[in-house]
Amino acid sequence: MSANTPLTTRLTTALGLTTPVVLAPMDLVSGGRLAAAVTNAGGLGLIGGGYGDRDWLIREFANAGQARVGCGFITWSLARRPDLLDVALDHNPVAIMLSFGDPTPFVDRIHAAGAKVICQIHSVEDARQALSAGADILVAQGGEAGGHGTAARSTFTLVPEIADLAAATAPDTLVLAAGGITDGRTLAAALTLGADGALIGTRFWATTEALVPTPIQQHAIEATGDDTIRTSVYDLVRESPWPTRYTGRLLRNAFITHWHGHESHLAATLSDAQATYRNAQTHHDPDNLNIIVGEAIGQIHDITPAAELIHTITNQAQNLLTT
Repeated sequence: MSANTPLTTRLTTALGLTTPVVLAPMDLVSGGRLAAAVTNAGGLGLIGGGYGDRDWLIREFANAGQARVGCGFITWSLARRPDLLDVALDHNPVAIMLSFGDPTPFVDRIHAAGAKVICQIHSVEDARQALSAGADILVAQGGEAGGHGTAARSTFTLVPEIADLAAATAPDTLVLAAGGITDGRTLAAALTLGADGALIGTRFWATTEALVPTPIQQHAIEATGDDTIRTSVYDLVRESPWPTRYTGRLLRNAFITHWHGHESHLAATLSDAQATYRNAQTHHDPDNLNIIVGEAIGQIHDITPAAELIHTITNQAQNLLTT
């Protein structure tokens, strides 16, 4: 199901879309089926390459079928396994998104493969680095967003500042807004702020195609934005060496309540906490599972097919922008 009326922006013109909506490449959530559903509905689906799992990546590109999709990576992790970029580029992606690190070492390879370079940024300095590296698209992500980022800036102020910077220094570079965008109201707001489109994560996390257990989705949509928190607890448990400037926005639960603010004690008793976490993964236990959603979870009340969601968001935004 595609939108009744195309919503045209510089992004849709550049990438051949009918709606300026891009799926956030959520690690182990944005699989091939979800990416294809977003693309087939008129947006651009990005597979969540995340930290990098070769077998998973190959399988999910296969699950996308013939749909025009892209892929996203955690840049500092990709630097440790640069061969994974070749896996993605072998599938002729529309774009590669790089987040949380210097994109420079990868830009030429991506461009040589005919793909666009999307860089997720969280500050003006990040944006300048990405523009210098040759990014085609900037994703200005505010602290409202789920998953890793910073709490330094909000979407509402970051997006217009980045849009103005790009217009002044690299006018052909496109800008996407990210963080808190779930419906036509927030998509219209992003476009009004100067973005060419939106990168949407949490709302697509709660779709039928997302690789999230349904009981966990049902649990999460009972929450409000107040129930999220920025923390590094799960990074410690997973022994994932994130740069200190980044924390993850997650749904608060008993595990986080117990360990947040007590990270030194967590490090000292890590094996027990890891056993609890692994058990939660096996049994889909929301009290101890890492549930990665943003503040926008409070605006989500149902689990919707991606195509239906895009149809609704696009038409609502179109109506708001033309009336």
